[in-house]
Amino acid sequence: MLSKKIMTFLVTALFLCTFGCAHMPTMTAAPEKEEPAPPKIASKGPKKRVGIVDFVNKTAYGKGRLGSSASDILTTELFKTGAFIMVEREQLQKVLGEQALGQSGAVNPATAAQAGKILGLNAIVTGSISQFGVKTEGKDYGVYKQKVQKAECTVDVRVVDTTTGQLLFADSGSGVFEKKISEVLGFGQRGGYDETMGQNALRSAIVKFMDNLVRQLQTVEWSGRVAKISGSNAYINSGKDVGLNIGDVLGVYSLGEEIYDPETHVLLGREEGQMRGELMVTGYVGSNLTKVVIKSGMGLKVNDVVKLKP
Repeated sequence: MLSKKIMTFLVTALFLCTFGCAHMPTMTAAPEKEEPAPPKIASKGPKKRVGIVDFVNKTAYGKGRLGSSASDILTTELFKTGAFIMVEREQLQKVLGEQALGQSGAVNPATAAQAGKILGLNAIVTGSISQFGVKTEGKDYGVYKQKVQKAECTVDVRVVDTTTGQLLFADSGSGVFEKKISEVLGFGQRGGYDETMGQNALRSAIVKFMDNLVRQLQTVEWSGRVAKISGSNAYINSGKDVGLNIGDVLGVYSLGEEIYDPETHVLLGREEGQMRGELMVTGYVGSNLTKVVIKSGMGLKVNDVVKLKP
């Protein structure tokens, strides 16, 4: 038979488990707080082509992972708005090259302009993770123990105009994600740091500046380039998904000369090009080209800038 001490212990443990724990708050994994979904935007005019570069991770956590996770989350959130055409990150990274980003996460103006020219981008989004930390707090009630794991981060974001290389917008957001676990008499949830906590904290931070980011990207003027001229017809480097309609009239402008700072030799932008003529949209070729007819003007060249006329 069981000794009196063992019987007493078992009865006491059963009592605490049955009645004591019933009056304690349930400390299982905390339900993930739903972040507001990005608004579905009715695009006005052609959709902007946007590229996102891997964010720079300035913290000691998740080297090689946090930066790409942040850019993946932001790409998904911007795509869900329906207002932008997102360019594959691998394409953008290949064009920009390994030296495109400094430690600050800022895009070199010259390479931003080059990427815009090659990929037809209107804007590049980049940034950095300036703060990231994980901590665990706990309480011990004897037979009942509770632990709270918390991931916190701060994400900085920047928008660069690919035509000029100028910084158009900068913002930041902070996010927190908590996970609660419990243990009774040695039984219950146990576990170390879960990487999904970091991703949830990143998403929480990014959602904070999404509204402002979308508004700023919407203010970027859409532009394309003349890709080929064939007699009275021409083709521009924008497909049907951009949102150009048959009958739309486009102005054609020469590519203005680049302007550099005389002291730092940093690209400041381009002078405004002269208007060469007008084009009218007549159809589409595949997913990457729009066919136009030359309405007016002479001397049009490949790489001339096209903009939607009001």
